[in-house]
Amino acid sequence: MTVYERIKEISKARGMSLQSVAKAAGLSQNMIYQYKTVNPKTETLRTLADVLGVSVDYLLGNTDEMHSNKKDENVPIDLDKVLSEEGMAMFDGQPLSDEYKKALLAMLKTMKGND
Repeated sequence: MTVYERIKEISKARGMSLQSVAKAAGLSQNMIYQYKTVNPKTETLRTLADVLGVSVDYLLGNTDEMHSNKKDENVPIDLDKVLSEEGMAMFDGQPLSDEYKKALLAMLKTMKGND
């Protein structure tokens, strides 16, 4: 199975279009289709693996285990950091816009102030 086929398969399983995966990974809308004939760069593979919640080894076909690259899935996430910094945050399989991230951060800070 090629990298493209793996991306297509896991995207479908996650209810995501290839275009939405590409957008979430910061790629052009049709970039993933190029992976039918060429492999993505290492950093792009890492980003795609993170977006899809699988390991780079899975995308490369080195394993059939879809597990994420993350060592411990139970590590707390600092929402202040995630929502404040540049980068991707997702909800329901779709990336959050900067406006939504700012609104969520403001809401959380307001709620904390009401404790």
